[in-house]
Amino acid sequence: MLTRIDLRDFDGDVAQRLPRPAPPSEGPVEAVREILQSVKEFGDSAVRELTERFDGVKLETAAVQHSETVAALERIDPLVRTALRSAAQRIEVYHRAQMPTDVDVSGAGVVISGMHRPVRRAGCYVPGGRAAYPSTVLMTAVVARVAGVAEVVVCVPPGSDGSVPDVTLAAAAVAGVDEVFAVGGAQAIGALAYGTETIRPVDVIVGPGNAFVAVAKQQVAGVVGVPSSFAGPSEVVVVADGSAPSEFAAIDLIVQAEHGPDGLAWLVTWDEDCADDVTADVERLVRQAPRRHDIESTLATSGYCVLCSGPAQAMAVSNHIAPEHLEIQTDDHESLLGEVRDAGAVFCGAWTPASLGDYVAGPSHVLPTSGTARFASSLTVRDFMKDIHVVTADEQGFAMLGDYVQALAGAEGLDAHAASIRIRQQARS
Repeated sequence: MLTRIDLRDFDGDVAQRLPRPAPPSEGPVEAVREILQSVKEFGDSAVRELTERFDGVKLETAAVQHSETVAALERIDPLVRTALRSAAQRIEVYHRAQMPTDVDVSGAGVVISGMHRPVRRAGCYVPGGRAAYPSTVLMTAVVARVAGVAEVVVCVPPGSDGSVPDVTLAAAAVAGVDEVFAVGGAQAIGALAYGTETIRPVDVIVGPGNAFVAVAKQQVAGVVGVPSSFAGPSEVVVVADGSAPSEFAAIDLIVQAEHGPDGLAWLVTWDEDCADDVTADVERLVRQAPRRHDIESTLATSGYCVLCSGPAQAMAVSNHIAPEHLEIQTDDHESLLGEVRDAGAVFCGAWTPASLGDYVAGPSHVLPTSGTARFASSLTVRDFMKDIHVVTADEQGFAMLGDYVQALAGAEGLDAHAASIRIRQQARS
């Protein structure tokens, strides 16, 4: 079930011996472009037609009444309601600590101020289909609220009966979401980016999704703000040395695999007994899992057990994959933490499964996938904000810098830039 790769006798670049997830550019680009163009041209009618085609649901309107979100919060199990509120509080506390402060730098007659301003309207995409994801509502909408976004919109695919699950609507109520729309897939991204008769366009789109959703976000980047990470199918790399129970590593591989196909789950170890034990536990646990089909489909294509020569090579393997989730289940995780270069989020020790981060730890669980952790980060308040710099020069500062501006403008052949200085210099004389 886990394809084994033995690197113990290999001392070269691990990239030469390891598979790598297909880059985002190889996704369903043409199909997504057609969907986006249809939504751009035909608005609500295209959204209704695409929803019927892909979700099998015929809706008169995608809009969910605010009263429904409030009612859903009362209908759900009290323990789930408490869990949602607790998670939202932890998310808010962590992300409030991330808030940037305005800066001022001054000297020689020039004052520079750095201001941070939120976008006005943000769209949060929440997956559906195989499962309900109220946690994603919190992990996106709460962060937007902390950043100061005035209007927060959620799009989520409708269920087979055309409704949105109560627990998802309840999370929207807890997060203070302004609008909820029962629309998913690339058509939801198009509606948020271009706007329709029902859905007003947003300034930023965030949230994870399948390959169609992730590619759609790439396609509309420039029309709206989109974080640089590719938040696609779920991934995990577990680095283990056998010091923790093998069942811990096995279930954590399964946790991410149960999201469905196109993700990845890798065990990386330098202990052959650990490799054997975890592999056996994965097979046993998968046979008992309610979502066995989804797990098996992921592991069949992207489930690996990599045997390494030691910890250094293990971390080289992890950095090559640049996983969304990295778990370090070793007796000395701190020594390996310094070797982490590329990962969305890191979970250290036997008692820190990635599922803590998925729900309640605090940092957003919207993380880079498909290797984009090489250059991208998890969702933060900055994804909903803009940096604006303000420059104020007095006459002294202008006099000190003006000749340099003229020199550089002349080197670039931009005479009007130089003239903006000359005219002022002449006025001073």
